[in-house]
This record gives sequence, structure tokens and C-alpha cells, in this order.
Amino acid sequence: MQMASKKHKSSDSRPQDQNDNRRFQSEEAWNVKLYHSEFDEFKVELERRNLHKRLANLQEGSIDVAVVKEFYANFYSPADQAPKCARIRGHLIRIVVDSLNEFLQTPVLLEEGESLPTYSRFYRLRSDPREMEASLCIPGKGFILNTEGQPWKLLKKDLTTLAQTWSFFSCSNLAPTSRTLDLNTNKARLVYGLITRMDMNIGGLISGQMTMMA
Repeated sequence: MQMASKKHKSSDSRPQDQNDNRRFQSEEAWNVKLYHSEFDEFKVELERRNLHKRLANLQEGSIDVAVVKEFYANFYSPADQAPKCARIRGHLIRIVVDSLNEFLQTPVLLEEGESLPTYSRFYRLRSDPREMEASLCIPGKGFILNTEGQPWKLLKKDLTTLAQTWSFFSCSNLAPTSRTLDLNTNKARLVYGLITRMDMNIGGLISGQMTMMA
């Protein structure tokens, strides 16, 4: 872990809300290049989760993501800013968890005897920053600490290329943000869950982001 410079204390020493339903970081800003083996690993996991059916169109060495941007663009009524149904690519979708999962074709998978998917249970626990650093960062790199000595963010340049790819995917489709260059602790946990193959309630994730915006 690294301590953040004190010169940022006045304005940048704490995580800020990165949710913004009006803007998405451009794909070009990432400029992530995956080696063939890394792309195959990403593709296999994307398909295992059924995320390739609606959320991403895979081309050799690239990812085309657009569907959830349409969800968020249609989330508010121009007249009263109230949540509403959205017509997405010809389908009228109610912005509720079951409807999102049905449309995205992302069924919720539960382990035997469990009522919540793996990621939901993980999210409720206190995360070990060292474990996340080991999975997401290049050797010797880790969380920048805030002025209180607590994990603050992971810098894009310190992430592995596979972690950068999942970061771009999640910040474009699961937890939208206008600033995707670095990962705060919540976004880091999401990317960690994706890389470590935790089963998730994708509709729940997206619906939760919409609720926060509302």
C-alpha cells in the first residue's frame, strides 16, 4: 500500500461518489491491450456468466459494450425525473431485478443451502485489501491510502491488464462512472469478485446503482 500525498488532503483525500447517470468514460481512455491468453481467459469467464449475450459483443481482442448505457439513458423521465420502464432495443423493460436478469439472460446462481450468491455474501464482509491487491495489481503495487491510513483507491496504471479489462467492463455496464481511470474500494471489490469467479446477481447490481442515482 502507498500513502496518498498530503497535498491532496483538502479535496482529494477521500473517495468521492463516482456514479453519474449522464456520462460514461470513453472506451478509448482505457486503451487496454490483452494478450491472446488473457483475452481467452476473459472471454471464457464472460461466457460462463452469460454476460456476452446482452452486455457485450466480443470481437477478437476488443469488447463492444453498450446495452446498459441505454438502460441508464432511459432511466429518468424528462418531465419529472421519476424512474420508469425503458424501451431497450425494442423491449419494454421494467427497472426491477427480475426483469433485468430476464432481459440480460443472467440467471442468479446459488450454492446449495445458500440464499444469496457468492458476491453478495462477500460484499457484506470486511474485505482484505491484501487479497484484492494480490489479484488485481502488478507485483509491488497496491492501494493508495487516504490521510487516515485506510485503503482509498487502486491506480489504473498499477492494475494488471486483465483487471483493467474487467474494470472497464464493470464501469461501463455494471456500475457506471464518469471517472474510470482508478478504482475506489467499492469498485475494486466488484472487479475482485469478477476476477475470482464469484457468482453475482447482475440485475441486482445494476438495479442498486439505479436506486443510488435516483
